[in-house]
Amino acid sequence: MFELNDLRQTRFFQDVFEEGKKQGKQEVFEEAKLEAIPQLLAFGLSIEQIAQGLGLDEQVVRQAAQPKS
Repeated sequence: MFELNDLRQTRFFQDVFEEGKKQGKQEVFEEAKLEAIPQLLAFGLSIEQIAQGLGLDEQVVRQAAQPKS
């Protein structure tokens, strides 16, 4: 009988699992960038400087800079 442990050892499972880990890390990385924006503004950096430094679109930086309500 094909069991879970057998599935985990397949190349397909390992590839999908690794891709999921990469995507999860990328999401966390993008979230960290957005959370850093208010602090970078407080240090006196401009929207343009932050966007360029973090590799984000200026509109994304402006949106993240808006106070949360």
